[in-house]
Amino acid sequence: MKLELYQIDAFTDKTFGGNPACVVPLSHWLADDILLKITKENAVAETAFFVDKGDKIHLRWFTPDIEMDLCGHATLATAHCLKSILKYPKDKILFETLSGDLTVLVEDDLYHLDFPSRMPVVSQLPETIYKALNIPPKEVYKARDYLLVYDTQKEIEEIKINRHMFDKININPGGVIVTAKGENCDFVSRFFTPQASILEDPVTGSAHCSLTPFWSSRLKKNQLNALQISDRGGTLQCQNKKDRVLISGKAKTYSIGTLWTQ
Repeated sequence: MKLELYQIDAFTDKTFGGNPACVVPLSHWLADDILLKITKENAVAETAFFVDKGDKIHLRWFTPDIEMDLCGHATLATAHCLKSILKYPKDKILFETLSGDLTVLVEDDLYHLDFPSRMPVVSQLPETIYKALNIPPKEVYKARDYLLVYDTQKEIEEIKINRHMFDKININPGGVIVTAKGENCDFVSRFFTPQASILEDPVTGSAHCSLTPFWSSRLKKNQLNALQISDRGGTLQCQNKKDRVLISGKAKTYSIGTLWTQ
């Protein structure tokens, strides 16, 4: 079977930045093992597959290891693929997903993702994660992901992970966010996933479902500018809306091609 394949850099306005995601349109769903094999072959953090159902777009996300319940950058990449490449006629895109119905509003070259809010609560950090970090956090919270709070952006930049220790814990489908107030933005973060093919995710939209309400409460503001300071880096505009968050960013098309499943 021949399929179209689009690789898009999300949460950036230039290629080689942000978080790369592959997007594969389907006319019907293939077996899950085929979707996972395609994702492994693509060798990026996430591949999004979608089927256009008319009133909704059925969207699923896969890492090279598992299917995810929510992925921000691959949703943004899919919206960009639909609008800028496939010429989807509507500016409001409704996705049917494992996390319920999600909408993306397109305004010029900016994509606004309407996602669930996941306010983290105070938690205890597993000893294996604590030992895997070269700098201990000041505070620990948890929603889907562990959220570790530090004093300075410099500490976030200098975080190193002992992968041998880190991979001893299984928190599927979540990961570990490290965050602090930003020097030139409201907050910065990085994201790590134990037992994953790709340890550090370049830009993690779904992590901002927790980062947005957390920093909104702490900074006493609802509009936030965020940077994920991985090697590739990413820029996100976040808005706290009680039980929802708006996560906004740009995207650039990197490549357009085809793949064959046999």
